[in-house]
Order: sequence, then C-alpha cells, then structure tokens
Amino acid sequence: MADFHIYEPRIGHGLRHDPLNAIIGPRPIGWISSQSPEGVPNLAPYSFFNAFNYRPPIIGFASIGWKDSVRNIEAMGEFAWNLATRPLAEAMNASCAPVPPDVDEFMLAGVTPAPSRRIAPPRVLESPVSFECRLTQIVRLKDAQGGDVDTWLVLGEVVVVHIDKALLGDGVYDTVAAQPILRGGGPADYFAIEEGQRFRMVRPGA
Repeated sequence: MADFHIYEPRIGHGLRHDPLNAIIGPRPIGWISSQSPEGVPNLAPYSFFNAFNYRPPIIGFASIGWKDSVRNIEAMGEFAWNLATRPLAEAMNASCAPVPPDVDEFMLAGVTPAPSRRIAPPRVLESPVSFECRLTQIVRLKDAQGGDVDTWLVLGEVVVVHIDKALLGDGVYDTVAAQPILRGGGPADYFAIEEGQRFRMVRPGA
C-alpha cells in the first residue's frame, strides 16, 4: 500500500487541503432562493446538493451550520433551486458572501427576482432552469456514534419546473447548452461541461 495516501478523517488528512470535496466531484450547485417570514429574499449556493427521487421529484442540499436558508425554509416550508451557469458564475459567487439576514442577496449578486407560480420565494430570472419546491424534511446529520453534527439536510418536493425552451430540442433537455457549472475541490475550483466530454452507455436490460 506504499503507493496510497491513507488516513482516518477523525485524525486528519495530513495534506495541504482536505481532498474529500475534490474526490466527490465535480458536484452540482444548489443555488437556493428562500424568503423570510418578513418577506426578505435570500439567495445562497450550496455545493452539497443533488436529486434524490423521481416520483415525486425530490431534491436536497446540506447546510453546514443553521444558516438563513434553513431558517427561512423551516419557517415558510418553501424554496426554489436555480441552475448556476457559466454566465451566472460571478453572480452565484457573490451571493455566498457572509452578510446579515436582512440583506437581499439578489441585489448583492445583481440578479433579478422573478415571481414563482406556486411558492412565495422568488426565482432567479436570469437562470435558464428553476425548480419550485415544497419542504418535505429537515434532517440533522449524525456521526457514527449517534452524536449530532452541525449540518442539516434539507429535502423538498419539486412542484413546478421552469426550463428555457432554447434548452429543449425535440423534447430532450440539452445539458451542455445550459452551461452548468460544478464545484470542484480546493478553495476556488469550478468546472464546466463541454460537448467533447459526452459519452453514452445503455444500462443492462434497458
């Protein structure tokens, strides 16, 4: 095993930067919009994000710490996910600034709040894809010993989907054309998707 770097996370990785985020990646970005009970919009990106179910469609993100997004979603029971794209990368990055709860990150990021159809929180108008979601669960994570971790998994059912028609060709969504950005490892790495990276495999029995 001399050719492997082996470590136990509870003891430490012994490297310049924790490799976990680089190994499990690139990761989709949960650009989450929510709204406080007082009506203040909130917009924040989460790199621990994914889809977890087809029917009903359920997506979720993990917040390290009880942040404004979690507080708002617990109170209001709703949130939106907005696709972070290469043209919106700087805006997405600006929206993760540590600011007080009364600051509107839509204004901070220079993006436009768009009214949603079934939920109160606005969507990002400039994003080509948005999901309107209703909260299903907030789960506090635990470690292997059963102790509480300062991280909350927020799950929501997608009740409305908005897709720019330019991304639909013959009824098929074009992932490359959407220009999604993905979070990599290190303090600042992101990745894009290009057509030359595409390959196809058919599942056995499909």
